[in-house]
Amino acid sequence: MSIVELYPKEWQEKWEEKKFKDPSIIQTSLYPLITEGESVLGISPTGSGKTLAFILPLLQRVIKGEGNQVLVILPSQELASQVAEVTREWAKPLDLNVQIVLGGANVKRQLDRLKKRPEIIIGTPGRVLELIKVKKIKSHLIQTLVLDEVDDLVADTDFNATKGIIKSVMADTQIVAVSATGERILPELDTLFRQEPTVIDVTNEDTSKGLITHGFIITPNRKRTEVLRRLAHVEGFKGLVFFNQLGELGTVSDRLEFLGIDHQTLASDQHQVERKRAIHDFENGHTPLLLTTDLGARGLDFSNLEYVVQYDLARDTSGYIHRAGRVGRMGKPGTVISLINDTDRRFINKEYKELDVVGVELFASHGKLLEEKPDVIEEEKEEIKEVFVPKVKKAMQKPARKSNTEPPKKIKKKNRVKKQKNKGAKWKS
Repeated sequence: MSIVELYPKEWQEKWEEKKFKDPSIIQTSLYPLITEGESVLGISPTGSGKTLAFILPLLQRVIKGEGNQVLVILPSQELASQVAEVTREWAKPLDLNVQIVLGGANVKRQLDRLKKRPEIIIGTPGRVLELIKVKKIKSHLIQTLVLDEVDDLVADTDFNATKGIIKSVMADTQIVAVSATGERILPELDTLFRQEPTVIDVTNEDTSKGLITHGFIITPNRKRTEVLRRLAHVEGFKGLVFFNQLGELGTVSDRLEFLGIDHQTLASDQHQVERKRAIHDFENGHTPLLLTTDLGARGLDFSNLEYVVQYDLARDTSGYIHRAGRVGRMGKPGTVISLINDTDRRFINKEYKELDVVGVELFASHGKLLEEKPDVIEEEKEEIKEVFVPKVKKAMQKPARKSNTEPPKKIKKKNRVKKQKNKGAKWKS
């Protein structure tokens, strides 16, 4: 029997309305454990439906009007907003209240909404811990604590706040953690769980991943911005571009702006309003490129995203998996493009070998992404025509005369006697 048959009638109708097929392996595996109140660690590839895997069984356990019962922690504001949106969608038919608490947002407004005693609270570690300390979130009443994208929550920046939240809940509180990789999580089990959890790892059995092409474009570092320009001109291109350093991201953004290439940036030091606008424009196809870092794009899910571009190579295989996981979600195809020089080839080949994939050399030219090398001469003509010629023409343009009848101005010569020239210099010597 499918777990969908155990859902409320309103959910079954919504499931069909969204044209969802059979539940994924992680959704089927976690459902009975979570509904029975067990603490669990679920590991499955990105894009395999982990959010619904914990949200749906937990919402069925929530009792309306009984105050704070479920607390969901996420590593970034954007991811928290996305999960809150999904949760509200499925909580609405059950008439349950969902409240989001984020760092950087208006605290007073959040406090006013918490007075309504929402059943589900979703937030980022810093702000949630802050509200727990001032007793605005009654952590001792929380029945289930969810650690979403837990591999990021155990990173140095969030780990202290996450541990503080875990210590604040009761010893018998159900803890549900989900992750795309188990390498960083399994060593921290004793810290994250008060009692030994059930570990469900369906990485090898999961088949929800779409076909992903792993490709690379060989280009010198100084010409990588030019490659981004060409990719932006590929028909229907929508690419998430990853950088390792914020400084390089800003420099490339300035170059693209100079070249007239429409793009957005998503960085940790941007204001929340700017980040929200960047995500909205990229999600809705208003811009072909979104420049970001691993921190900026933590766990974000973009619909119909077909391309991930590594401007800088990920520092390790785990980072590559994280980036590649932005495409190929729920059976959709995708392509990961790495911009490399000759020195990088050994490193990228090593990652391909570890992931058991084959890397394909790609070429961006004439508005297309090709697997065969284009004619070099035509490529150079295209580059000159689209980049340099317009700027040279603009620079050579002379200001027009006010009217055709107006004669050119004569340059007045100074009426100076030749003997007087450099007279001061003569006396000085």
